[in-house]
Amino acid sequence: MKTKNNITTFEDFLNQEYGKIGTPKRDKYEQGFEAFKLGVMLQEMRKQQNMTQDQLAKKCGTTKTYISRIENDASDIRLSTLMRIIQEGLGGHLKLVVEP
Repeated sequence: MKTKNNITTFEDFLNQEYGKIGTPKRDKYEQGFEAFKLGVMLQEMRKQQNMTQDQLAKKCGTTKTYISRIENDASDIRLSTLMRIIQEGLGGHLKLVVEP
């Protein structure tokens, strides 16, 4: 949908590029975007605590390479590992929301 200034909304752009929500291509995009957001969130939490990737990895029993891969959206992450990184490494709490 174009606005009166002939500007396309982001939602319209996504619909054009990836299809409507619920289509396989859009679902794949949305899943990738959620993984990207998770990596950014973990990186921001780590930086707020003035911690290096290596320091975080040592606190939660993983490697700097693995932390880097998560932060850069290059790795799937197990829920148990995510919980350990957030709780033991960053001192936070994980809350999940499941939407039907």
